[in-house]
Amino acid sequence: MSLTETMIRPDIIKDTHSSRQVLDNIAKLKNIFADESFSKALSQLDAPSIPPNPTSFVDESYGMTDALVTGATRLKNMLSNTNELIICPGVYDGLSARAAMEVGFDALYMTGAGTTASRLGMADLAIAQLHDMKEHAEMIANLDPNGPPLIADMDTGYGGPIMVANSVASYIRAGVAGFHIEDQIQNKRCGHLAGKKVVPAEEFYQRIRAAKGAKTRLRSDITLIARTDALQTLGYEECLRRLKGARDIGADVGLLEGFTTKEQAAQAVKDLAPWPLLLNMVENGASPVITTAEAREMGFRIMIFSFASLAPAYVAIRNTLLRLKAEGVVGTCEDLTPRRLFEVCGLKDSMSIDIEAGGIAFAEGV
Repeated sequence: MSLTETMIRPDIIKDTHSSRQVLDNIAKLKNIFADESFSKALSQLDAPSIPPNPTSFVDESYGMTDALVTGATRLKNMLSNTNELIICPGVYDGLSARAAMEVGFDALYMTGAGTTASRLGMADLAIAQLHDMKEHAEMIANLDPNGPPLIADMDTGYGGPIMVANSVASYIRAGVAGFHIEDQIQNKRCGHLAGKKVVPAEEFYQRIRAAKGAKTRLRSDITLIARTDALQTLGYEECLRRLKGARDIGADVGLLEGFTTKEQAAQAVKDLAPWPLLLNMVENGASPVITTAEAREMGFRIMIFSFASLAPAYVAIRNTLLRLKAEGVVGTCEDLTPRRLFEVCGLKDSMSIDIEAGGIAFAEGV
């Protein structure tokens, strides 16, 4: 009996409405599967050729030379094909991301602290969970799919290995280019606060294995960044041990949070070379201020500024509101019109979509 006949014969596969019919059909199928001719036909089927990752479709053999290259692949290439320091301003919402894109940064970082503050109005104390972080990251990553790749905070992965794998898959589908996952306990806090606690090294490695497994299963180029917060309680040597273990499992980049001196930061790069390291620069946080020039000289490959837009935004908003309360006027500069602000947010692109489709909504301008 041929494979085609097996799939179409009504006496073998049909709608059933009783457990007896289901059992009968299963028995018939078992007999068919045991038939040598079926096994022979199955072995002769050609398996489809599947590229190692989605971006392999960007190839002349597929006729798609202009196809989209994912942010994950672009970030991977930036790490693999250059020695440049990738500078990522921290963005916390769509407007801050648009501002960073307008200025011309090559990559962005979605801060967990900023997401928690802007989306929930709360402190960075493990309050934001996967839904909050993934939804926020997806919005930012897709403001311009051809724009700067986005690295996003993934905290602890939001659970055990199964949940970590689900979180990674969610980020991949959202278009995130890279993420860091850490060794703090689930009831975590901002890396630049005191009182942090970390899980045992093996539990940290489980998170890294689960993340790496999800990345491999989905054939994604997403950059897996292993972060340790153990410096505060367990010391530098334990941080090295944990990061080396994560590296051996398959993490692409390391992140030692909360350096206490510039010398310690430089030494970490040397101790873990040639594995690329990420530096998280939080001014007025637990670490001394390190400039991009200094980080480049030390040999860091990625540098994120978690509070780059969040802290200045708070200062500007508060000062403006104080003026409004005291003087009855906001005092916005004359060249910042509503139209100008909307242009930062893609007004012209949105208008062109309507016009190219034959719409007349913007025939008279805006």
